[in-house]
Amino acid sequence: MDIEKVLTRGVAQVLPSKEGLKKLIETKKKITLYQGFDPSSPSLHIGHLIGIRKLAQFQALGHKVIFLIGDFTGMIGDPSDKSAARKKLSKKEVLENAKGWKKQIEKILRFDGPNAAEVRYNSEWLSKLSSQEVIELASNFTVQQMEERDFFQDRLKEDKPIYLHEFLYPLLQGYDSVSMGVDLEVGGNDQLFNMLSGRTLMKALKGKEKYVLTMKLLTDTTGKKMGKTEGNAINLTDEPDDMYGKVMSFPDSFIEPGLELLTDLEVSELANRKPLDAKKALAFEIVKQIYGQSEAEKAKKEFERVFQKKDLPSEIPVVSVKEESLPLLDLVFTTKGIASRSEAKRLIAQSAIEVDGKILTDPNEEVKVSEDVVIRIGKTRFFKVKRK
Repeated sequence: MDIEKVLTRGVAQVLPSKEGLKKLIETKKKITLYQGFDPSSPSLHIGHLIGIRKLAQFQALGHKVIFLIGDFTGMIGDPSDKSAARKKLSKKEVLENAKGWKKQIEKILRFDGPNAAEVRYNSEWLSKLSSQEVIELASNFTVQQMEERDFFQDRLKEDKPIYLHEFLYPLLQGYDSVSMGVDLEVGGNDQLFNMLSGRTLMKALKGKEKYVLTMKLLTDTTGKKMGKTEGNAINLTDEPDDMYGKVMSFPDSFIEPGLELLTDLEVSELANRKPLDAKKALAFEIVKQIYGQSEAEKAKKEFERVFQKKDLPSEIPVVSVKEESLPLLDLVFTTKGIASRSEAKRLIAQSAIEVDGKILTDPNEEVKVSEDVVIRIGKTRFFKVKRK
C-alpha cells in the first residue's frame, strides 16, 4: 500500500495537513508514530483493530511504530464522549488487563525482526511528573477549552458532575507525544481533542510540529458505533466461530465502513454483491487477520453449516443446573452468555431467544431441564443446559 493510500483509506482527517505530512515523510524518510490504548478491558476489540491496522501499514512502509499502553492514563479514564466519569482502575487492574494484548495483535503488527514495533507504557514518564510539572503543563490550556467539549456541555446541562481529574486526562495524553518525541499520532476521530493537546504541548515544550491522523469510526448510517460502550463489541479474543458469526450479525449498514476500515479489499468491487456475500468477505478477512487463513475457512464453513443449513454447531458449551425447571429469564442468565439480567430481558422481548428451536417471549415461562435443553441467544450463540 503506497503512502497516498495509507493517508486516505479510512482516514477522517490529517492535521495540520495531509500535504505537510507527506512532505515530512519524503524529507525524513522514516518517521516515528504511535497510538495509545488504555487497558480498560483484558481484550482489545475490532474498534481498536482499525488503528492497529493503520500502524501496521506505516510499519510496512518502513516507519517506526510505537504501540503505547496507557497504564497510567488508564487509571484515570478517558472522559471523551462519556456521559459520566469512568470508574478509576488500580495499577494492578490495568496491568492485568494489558497482559495479553501483544499476543492478540502479533499477526498484524510485527514485534520482532527488522523495524519491529515497540511496546511502551506511559507510566514510564507520567508517574515521574512532579506537581510543579503538571501545573506547568496545565498552564497551556484554559478551563473554557475543556468545558467546550460536547460531552462536558451535556453533563453541565444535565447537572452531572465533571471531576477535575477528567480535565487532566488530555494534558497527560498530550505529554505522551512530548516524552516520546513522535512525528505523528494516530487515533479515532473521537480522540481529536486529546491528540491536538499533544500537538499544543509539542509546540510549547519542544518547538516541534506533531501531526495528527484521525481514523473514521465503525458506525452505521445513524452514527451509532460498534464498541464496548455500545455493548456490541467484537473482542479480538473471541473464538474464530464467534467472531465470524458476530460479524455476520452486523446490520447491513456496517458492511461498507467495515470493509474500508478493517480490510484491504476493494470496497467498490464488493458494493454490487449481495449483502450476505459482502458480509461473508468482511467476516472472513477479520478472522483471517487474527487467527490465520485456516481458522477463517473453518469459521466460514461452520457458519454456513449452522446458519444457512440450519444445523446445530458441532460444539456447544454445556451448563449444568440443579433445578428441574427454571423461568426463562433465569435459564438464559444461567448460561453466562450475556452480561446482565436486563440484557437477557431485552433479548427475550426482542424474540431473540430460542429454546429447542422455539422462540419464547415470556421471561417468567417455566422451562423444563429434565432433559438437555438447547438455548440459542441471538443468531450466533448456543448453549446446552442439563441437570446435574
